[in-house]
Amino acid sequence: MTDQIADLLARARTIAVVGLSNSPLRPSYGVAAYLQSAGYRIIPVNPNINGALGEKAVPSLQDAPLKVDIVDIFRKSEFVPEVVDQAIAMKVPCIWMQEDVVHEEAAEKARQAGIVVVMDSCILKEHRKRHR
Repeated sequence: MTDQIADLLARARTIAVVGLSNSPLRPSYGVAAYLQSAGYRIIPVNPNINGALGEKAVPSLQDAPLKVDIVDIFRKSEFVPEVVDQAIAMKVPCIWMQEDVVHEEAAEKARQAGIVVVMDSCILKEHRKRHR
């Protein structure tokens, strides 16, 4: 049995963090800082900040300046369909919804488009499990 998550994390280089806060007190910031320290390039996606963790923020996923390997969503579940539609249009290989972010219809739509979906799971915890 292959570990699909391990494969995804091993292949990914750039992670767009949708809803990344520039406040070190927010979970999105801590997770993104961890991912950055693990060697990933982070793209903050948030129209309300200029940047975070030394990276310039973009207002929406389509504005990402690089090819995105994983879209990590830190937004309320009702905002997921819009992000998924953008990810499908961009042919992003993986959509990752953080803990408590669940949207079955959007996840199914992404899967139908050939995108791997991880839902209601913390990318930091999954990475840490595999890279102790």
